[in-house]
Amino acid sequence: MASTDTTSKATGKSDDLAVLEAGLDALDAVHTHRTPVREILLKKVFPPVLAVSLVLIVWQVLVATEVTEETKLPALSAVWDSLSDMWVKGTLLEVIWTSVSRGLLGFLLALAIGTPLGLLVARVKFVRAAIGPILQGLQSLPSVAWVPPAVLWFGLNDAMMFTVILLGAVPSIANGLVSGIDQIPPLYLRAGRTLGATGLAGARHIVMPAALPGYLAGLKQGWAFSWRSLMAAEIIASSPDLGLGLGQLLENGRNNIDLPGVFLAIILILVVGIAIDLLIFSPVERWVLRSRGLLTKS
Repeated sequence: MASTDTTSKATGKSDDLAVLEAGLDALDAVHTHRTPVREILLKKVFPPVLAVSLVLIVWQVLVATEVTEETKLPALSAVWDSLSDMWVKGTLLEVIWTSVSRGLLGFLLALAIGTPLGLLVARVKFVRAAIGPILQGLQSLPSVAWVPPAVLWFGLNDAMMFTVILLGAVPSIANGLVSGIDQIPPLYLRAGRTLGATGLAGARHIVMPAALPGYLAGLKQGWAFSWRSLMAAEIIASSPDLGLGLGQLLENGRNNIDLPGVFLAIILILVVGIAIDLLIFSPVERWVLRSRGLLTKS
């Protein structure tokens, strides 16, 4: 009888353990089925399209009812005419590419500098104490403040542009990585050291993957600072030798008192910034969330 009771208890425990394991597996399971196209259009495409449409309607109503003068708010048709004129002349894509290529190259340079700098600041106490506050101060400094000294250092050339981008973006990327590393549970780091993941191996296999969400936030902010820094540099330090970018296009519109051209430049700058976020950073962010079980639908 005692043996039978023992056997039944062991069987009961095994069954309980199996149920518990099945429950944990169910919690860990991530549903990766694709969202229907109709649902994507309804939830992700329709809201921004509706918001833009409302802005354009309000814009057109203000112009049509003459609530504001055309010297302060141009008609949509005038902005469209400016866009069409640039397209016909073949300068539209060239202007956009001039700024986008500079912005992306400057961001990649900032990424190559800011990532090891962030690791160094986060992992070495003396370095953090020495330059951590400086990075925080640089991040709060307006990028436009770097344009005058950069012009004096390098003149009106691409080196000046990239200097302004780096000084604006590197602190954001480094600080984002530092913040992500600071939020890593200490248990992860101890486990990594126990398994022999120290030095560069620990940074590659433990620190960087665990800090990825904070690091990604720093990258998004770094791109925003890169783009803003570039626009400030192009507006202030415009020159024929630099080529025509979106910032120069905006400044030329101001100099020529061409309000439709000014609004067109503003719209293009906004569209490019949104497009880079949607095409590059949003997919990466969804991949990170999905890989961590925080996003159940794609």
